[in-house]
Amino acid sequence: MRPPKTGFHALLAAACATLCLAASARAEAAAPASPPVQVVEKLHAALLGVMKDAEKLGYPGRYERLAPVLQETYDTPFMAEKSVGRHWKQATPADQATLVDTFSRFMIANYAGRFDGYTGQSFETLGEEPSAQDTVLVRTRLIDPQGEDVQLNYRLRPAGGSWKIIDVYLNGTVSELALRRSEYASLIKREGWKAVIAALDQRIQGFAGVPADQKL
Repeated sequence: MRPPKTGFHALLAAACATLCLAASARAEAAAPASPPVQVVEKLHAALLGVMKDAEKLGYPGRYERLAPVLQETYDTPFMAEKSVGRHWKQATPADQATLVDTFSRFMIANYAGRFDGYTGQSFETLGEEPSAQDTVLVRTRLIDPQGEDVQLNYRLRPAGGSWKIIDVYLNGTVSELALRRSEYASLIKREGWKAVIAALDQRIQGFAGVPADQKL
């Protein structure tokens, strides 16, 4: 029969158990994030860096810093194709290539133009879940201490050996890609393919703050 534990030994055993549980919790917390989450958090880190240096960088500097990150984290060719729906197959290869290039520049300009200051914002990753057609949804939140928090959910798919963002759901439900598809398809139907290119170029110039008849 084991002798009963003294008060000291009982306290020591309890302390050891607590330390073991704490070590286990730290090990779980230190587990690396999944590849899709890593992609989204890399984007968020770049955005925060640009926001904090926004004034020093100016629009051109923000554009230059964000361009490689957005090209790495977003599947812009896929998004450009889906943004025009069935009209993609009706376009010539040259027109398709022009759309991909213009759509990519528009995305970079959009981020560079909108993320133009920092007032204590931060991003929080809330979790991930499987989504349709072998995609993954990463749920996040933009925390704004001086305004309203915004839920941003990213849909990613495997592409080229890594995970890429293919859509962003504003406030958790509004698909940015669906909004663009509705707008661009309607514009093509009314005015033709080149109208979309012209509209995107005009918006790029608007973010850059230069006249629309000048190049970036």
